[in-house]
Amino acid sequence: MTAHLLIVLPIVIPFAVGIVTLLLRKKPQWQQWINLVGMVSLMAVAIQLLYVVHTQGIQATTLGDWPAPFGITFVADHLAAIMVLSGALMGVAVSIFGLGDMDKRRVAYGFYPFMNLLIGGVVGAYLTGDLFNLYVWFEVLLIASFVLMALGNTREQLTANIKYVAINLVSSLFFLGGVGLIYGITGSLNMAEVATLLAEIDSPALITTISMLFIVSFGIKSAIFPLYFWLPASYHTPPPTIIALFAGLLTKVGVYALIRVFTLFFTYDVGYTHTILLWVAGFTMVSGVLGAAVQNDFRRVLSFHIVSQIGYMIMGLALFTPVALVGAIFYIVHNQLAKTNLFLISGVANRLEGTFTLKKLGGLYAVYPGLAILFVISSFALAGFPPLTGFWGKLVLAIGALETQEYIILAVALAVGMMTMFSMAKIWMYGFMPGTESNREAGSTDEHTLLGLGNGTATEPYVKSVWVMYLPVVFIAALIVFVSVFFGTVYDVTEQAAIELLDPSLYIDAVLD
Repeated sequence: MTAHLLIVLPIVIPFAVGIVTLLLRKKPQWQQWINLVGMVSLMAVAIQLLYVVHTQGIQATTLGDWPAPFGITFVADHLAAIMVLSGALMGVAVSIFGLGDMDKRRVAYGFYPFMNLLIGGVVGAYLTGDLFNLYVWFEVLLIASFVLMALGNTREQLTANIKYVAINLVSSLFFLGGVGLIYGITGSLNMAEVATLLAEIDSPALITTISMLFIVSFGIKSAIFPLYFWLPASYHTPPPTIIALFAGLLTKVGVYALIRVFTLFFTYDVGYTHTILLWVAGFTMVSGVLGAAVQNDFRRVLSFHIVSQIGYMIMGLALFTPVALVGAIFYIVHNQLAKTNLFLISGVANRLEGTFTLKKLGGLYAVYPGLAILFVISSFALAGFPPLTGFWGKLVLAIGALETQEYIILAVALAVGMMTMFSMAKIWMYGFMPGTESNREAGSTDEHTLLGLGNGTATEPYVKSVWVMYLPVVFIAALIVFVSVFFGTVYDVTEQAAIELLDPSLYIDAVLD
C-alpha cells in the first residue's frame, strides 16, 4: 500500500461506512457490524500509517496530482499519525460498546452514519494541510456532533444542544475570521506555504493579533478557561456511547489545532502568546477540577474533568520545549484512553443499576468487582497514580516546567493532580463502596457476580448486552497498562512528533518540495 493511499484511506473509510450504513438504515444489525468492520479497518490503516511516518518521515500528498500549494494537500507527520491512531482506537471501543448500549430508536435515526461522519471529520482535521479545509472539517464534525447530541429528542438534550450549537457557531466565526485575515496578508491557505510567507512579513503585532482569534476559536473547541461552560452543560445529556465518543475526540481536535498553529505559524512572539496560553492552562486545570469536586452525578464529575485535563495539554504547548511538547502529546493519548474508559464504565454502571447518581450506585464493588477493578485502573491513570499513563504524562510535563523555571504552573499542576485523586476517591466511596442508599445484597461470589454481570437481579435480561459493553472497557484498560509498561517506546514516538513541531522546516519541506 503506497504512502499516498495510506494518507487518504483514514478519511475515505469512515465516509464510505457512513454512506453504506445510511443506505441500510432499515437494517440496524447490519449497520452495527458494518460499522465495527469499518472501525477495525481504520485502526489497521492508522497503525500502518504511523509505522510509515516513523520509519520514512513526514508523508504528504495532493489530490489530483496538483502541486502544492495549489492542490488540496493532506499531510501525515508524527503528531497527525498519532492522533489518527488514537482516534481509531476510540472508534473501535465505542463501536463495540454501542452494540449493547445504543437503543433501536437512535440507531434508526442515524447514529451510525453520523458517528462515521464525525470520525471522518476528526480524521480529516488531523490530516489536512490547508487552513480552509481545516475549517471545513471542523464544520463536518460539528454538524455530526449536533445531530448525535440531539438523538433521542429529550428536553434535556435539546436544551443542552442549543448551548452547544450557539457557542460553537461563535467559534466557527472566529476561526473563519482568522483564516480570512491570514489569506489577506499571505494570499495562501496551504499551511506549509503560509508558515513560509508569515516569516517574511515584518508585522509581528498583526500576526499576534490574528493569533488571538485562533486562541478564542480553538479555545472554545478545546473547552479552555473561560470558554468551557458549554461542555459540562451538555456532555451529560446523551447516552454513554455518544458521551465517550465526544470525550475521546471532540476537545482533542481543538487541542490538536492549537498545537499545530502555535508551532507552525504563531511563533514570533512566544513571550506573549504562549504566556497567555500558560495562564489559560492553569485556570483551566483549576476551574475544571473545582467544578468536578461539587458534582454528584458520575457523568458530570467526568465532564468537568475533561476541562481540567485539557489544561495539562495546553500547559505542554505553552512551555514550548521539546520535553514539554512530548508531555502534551502523550497527555492527549493518555487522556483519550482514561477519560473514554471512565465514561464507558459510567455507562455500564448505569445499565446495571439504572442511575448515574453516585449515592444511588453505592456498593458496586461488592456485587461487580470486575467493574470496580476496571474503574481503579482508569481512575488511577487519570489521577496520575504511578506507574500508569497519567503519572508518566505529569512527570514529563513537570520536567518541562522545571527546565523553564515555571514553578507556579508546576505547583498548580501538582495540586490539581491531588484534587483529581479526591474526585476519583469520591466516585469510589459513593459509587463502589457500600452506602446507606444501596439496596442490594453484598457478598455474592457466583460466576455472574465475579464477571460483573449480575446475579438474578433486574439486570438479568441484559446479561448479553452488559458483557458486550464490558469488552471495550477491558480493551482500553489493557491499552492503559500496555502504554504504561512500554512508556519508553511510546516516548520515542512522541519525541519525534515534538522534534517535527519545533522544526517547522521539516513539515514545510515535506509539503512543498
